[in-house]
Amino acid sequence: MNLTKEDLEILNSKVGIKHLLENKKIDLEKVILQAKYETKLREIQAELVKLQTWFIENKQKIVLVFHGGDASEKSGVIRRILSHNNPRHYRIEVNLPHRTLGNDGEWYFKHFINLLPQPSEMVIYDRSWYNRALIEPVNGLCTQEEYERFMEQVIPFEKMLVDSGIHLVKFYFSITKKEHARRLAEMKADPLTKWKLTPYDENAQELWDEYKKYKEKMFAQTDTPYAPWVEIIEDRREEELISAAEYILKTIPYKG
Repeated sequence: MNLTKEDLEILNSKVGIKHLLENKKIDLEKVILQAKYETKLREIQAELVKLQTWFIENKQKIVLVFHGGDASEKSGVIRRILSHNNPRHYRIEVNLPHRTLGNDGEWYFKHFINLLPQPSEMVIYDRSWYNRALIEPVNGLCTQEEYERFMEQVIPFEKMLVDSGIHLVKFYFSITKKEHARRLAEMKADPLTKWKLTPYDENAQELWDEYKKYKEKMFAQTDTPYAPWVEIIEDRREEELISAAEYILKTIPYKG
């Protein structure tokens, strides 16, 4: 392959040399891609530290919503994005789908209000209140009435959050059906990740068209100027992470 001046600089950097030495059989193209990704990621992580310093000092509140099936690996994206941030100033709230939430007579959103950030804090929802717009109706975990009530109330709910000074960012990680099947098989085969799979993820391939229908309705009805959906459409894990992190840095008006 013909190497550019930039390629040579990457290969001769500490990051490039590390990737060159990782494998006995050297694939220069792969090494360059990995080194470029790691270099870009380090730059972004440094900016995310600046973002955290800004929201701590200015007593800001941030909510990041991450949605997509487990095979979209949003949990891994969250961990990598925050790997150099101070854990005392952020929380990750995992909202697994189940029948009981909101079925005891309480307002559905009460649970999430209790988990909102305090000043100088960021809260990341690994699945959020939007379970009711997607995974719950597809899998029969809520009634049609509960679903319709949610769709009526979620826009004013988010408007109240934003009006109260919360920076709200909503991500949806979309991958192709083929890539979804490949990642599911990969997760099943790996003893370190197969525990993550739920029956809902196992059935996702069969219910693909239903998920697509509800996702499109969710986007159409709940994408607003103050709380837009950011759809990350990437089949490479590295590109998913970079796209999400860059959007956070672009959207939240921090000062580096």
